[in-house]
Amino acid sequence: MDSQVMVALALSLVGGLSTSLGALFVILNQAPNLKMLGLLQGFAAGLMLSISFLDLAHNAMNSIGFLKGNLWFFAGVIFFAVVANFIPEPTLPQSSEVKGKKKSGDKGGKDMMKKHRRQVFFSGIVTAIGISLHNFPEGMAVFLGSMKGLRVGLNLALAIALHNIPEGVAVALPVYFATQSKWQAFKLATLSGLAEPLGVVIVAYLFPSSLSPEILEGLLGSVGGVMAFLTLHEMLPLAFDYAGQKQAVKAVFFGMAFMSASLYFLELSLPKDMSL
Repeated sequence: MDSQVMVALALSLVGGLSTSLGALFVILNQAPNLKMLGLLQGFAAGLMLSISFLDLAHNAMNSIGFLKGNLWFFAGVIFFAVVANFIPEPTLPQSSEVKGKKKSGDKGGKDMMKKHRRQVFFSGIVTAIGISLHNFPEGMAVFLGSMKGLRVGLNLALAIALHNIPEGVAVALPVYFATQSKWQAFKLATLSGLAEPLGVVIVAYLFPSSLSPEILEGLLGSVGGVMAFLTLHEMLPLAFDYAGQKQAVKAVFFGMAFMSASLYFLELSLPKDMSL
């Protein structure tokens, strides 16, 4: 059993640390402007919405029933709404206003830019939390897959790594923009991916046999609710403000299409009697 756990840990690290590749993509390029930030925030919002509604909530409703799946989903929404209510949130100013004041060189313009950076940094932290919550059950899935055999676990880990790369971008980009620190951006993106091997450890050692499939599916549905709330509450307002509504909406649907394709290939890598 110990050797199987070590194999599952190694495979989950492959998937989890791919968020670091996304962070490298951000920090090795020039710092993006506000419009690029908005487009990538819209893309990341599309990723999160696709995972939330088309993967986590959908699977929960299919597995435990429409009513129970919805109850778990909205429990996650309410939980994260309460948490977000206690986190101080700066007022989001308009990007055009910031640009105008920045050009004038007055103190007000600098203050507005500081508010922008605080808002973007807050968005990056919340995104990291949501992605960590999403990566945690992925670690559970890698563990269960590896118990069926190395080939299944490896295919699953590689498929998860594919769609964890843009998740690393989603975390690192706002943090890098707000702090101008490559290390902070890389660190937070990497930590969000480490939730995946943490899921392996908890499943293997804390309750290897006591977690019922119904509870697991319900928890996945709640994670979907958390991600839906943080996307609509935090990421879309930034995308609309920085990139404009039309361009941001296009980026959202592009992100949804990308993640749907990723989930499709992930499903192909699973055996017929197992789903993520």
